[in-house]
Amino acid sequence: MTSMLSKVIRTGLLSLVFGLFVVAMPASAQQPSSVNPTAQSVKEAQLLDALKPGQSLAGRVSIPNKDAANLIQPGRDWRAFNQETLPRIGTIAILGVLALLVLFYLVRGKIRIDAGPSQMRITRFGSVDRFVHWLTATSFIALAITGANVTFGKSVLMPMMGPEAFSAWSGMAKLIHNYVGFAFMAGVALTFLIWVKDNIPGATDLKWILVGGGLLSKGTHPPAKRFNGGQKIVFWSVVLGGAFLSLSGWHLLFPTAEGMAEAQWHATLHGTVAFVMTALIIGHIYIGSVGMEGAFDAMASGEVDLNWAKEHHSLWVKEEMERKSGSRISGAAQPAE
Repeated sequence: MTSMLSKVIRTGLLSLVFGLFVVAMPASAQQPSSVNPTAQSVKEAQLLDALKPGQSLAGRVSIPNKDAANLIQPGRDWRAFNQETLPRIGTIAILGVLALLVLFYLVRGKIRIDAGPSQMRITRFGSVDRFVHWLTATSFIALAITGANVTFGKSVLMPMMGPEAFSAWSGMAKLIHNYVGFAFMAGVALTFLIWVKDNIPGATDLKWILVGGGLLSKGTHPPAKRFNGGQKIVFWSVVLGGAFLSLSGWHLLFPTAEGMAEAQWHATLHGTVAFVMTALIIGHIYIGSVGMEGAFDAMASGEVDLNWAKEHHSLWVKEEMERKSGSRISGAAQPAE
């Protein structure tokens, strides 16, 4: 009985001490009488606001990487652009220019040398010129193919190749795109350095453009210097477009601390300029190969048929013959086809 009484007394004393301790605690440290489990949670209104364009939603983290607190990124507009708008831009640009070229060929046919191939040839581009051209051209084609895989690969290639093959191709395409991009940057820079002096626009180019360069009708060949108005348009499109592609691509390869919004902006610029340039280059390839007799020789051997040069670059031929006194004109048994 004594033992039982002492236990009761000890329990009472412990309860009294605990009660005094709780009373002595600061109010902020005491458990509230009523707990609201949603007091610090995200409200529905916040979630709805975060779904608006350009808004984000972040929580709290105790780790050094504060970006981990982002619950919703402000990228829904960008994702919609890349999944819906950019594929439409690419489709319209590429299929549109292909349709125009087919129509042009059906109406105009292959652009022939009006006077017929001659027995004389003139040097148009040296080895350095041709090296820079093919460096830029081949790297751009590789980048166009591998870059288009990002936009069209999943919807076009994967159903044909299967998931496994498409995954392997996409991994390889990414590596090709990343490394060949440096060759393209070098090509664009060299293109500007070696040809900018011959691509300054002038009154002659405006006249050339106003008559369509004589491409739409036979026997009409406006005078032109080393590069005509159309070639100057291609030159500045490659230089300026290539600069935008290079800068935006560099930011995508080496992102800065400015975050997700900057990367999204550069990705949007990169994709849009790439498709516009691809459409332009398709037209350039057509005219420089199957579309015009004798044009491909300029970047193949570097020498072109003299009659071709007189018809399409008469002012340049005159300057060359005066400057070199005809020393760069040589006999040739083969036509410039």
